[in-house]
Amino acid sequence: MSVRYYLYISDAKVDMLLSQVDPAYDRKRVTEFSVGVTMAGAKRSVESAAPDRVNRLERVVRHLEDHADLGTVDEPGQYVHGVLPMQWAALGDDTLYFGGRTERTVVGLGGSAGHALGTVPGEAPPQDRLSASLPLVLLTRLAALAAQDGTADADPDALASVLHANGALRGPAMTVEFAAKRMLHGPCPYPEFFPDRAMSVLLGSPLYVALVD
Repeated sequence: MSVRYYLYISDAKVDMLLSQVDPAYDRKRVTEFSVGVTMAGAKRSVESAAPDRVNRLERVVRHLEDHADLGTVDEPGQYVHGVLPMQWAALGDDTLYFGGRTERTVVGLGGSAGHALGTVPGEAPPQDRLSASLPLVLLTRLAALAAQDGTADADPDALASVLHANGALRGPAMTVEFAAKRMLHGPCPYPEFFPDRAMSVLLGSPLYVALVD
């Protein structure tokens, strides 16, 4: 059995889907009582956020596996599950992007950096900042990343932005597992890059990304 080390969990997507697939689900809460030497108090608190966060995610993923259109990177449905080596980078201060490829598909995943593990769940972004999961915002970030590496051109094709962004990623690739909502999918706009095979390009917005052993 593989062990997951979660890098990213989109609480917004998980909660939205969970409210549809299991409306009766409710976060468990406990009451903690603390008694000091000179005072006593009671406080109501949420159970450990990490276990609950993972439990909610796993409930949603099980539903997608059993009942939804969950495909693979090479044959994506409305949702995609994959395990493959990927690199990742922050785009600005509000976007996290993961890039990799199979033998048939170049894949990019992007979403709000606030969902990375280690940030404060539910922390509100500035009012003038859109979610990085929106295609227009994400593609703008991808174009900026590619421009930093000098690989961007005037091609407005959204799938080309994924190729450019992946080419700009640096650092070692590590094996990750993920489930994501498909945003864009189509044939590679630059077939000359892969003359020996037909390649596709996939852009998704992840529910989770985790390192796996």
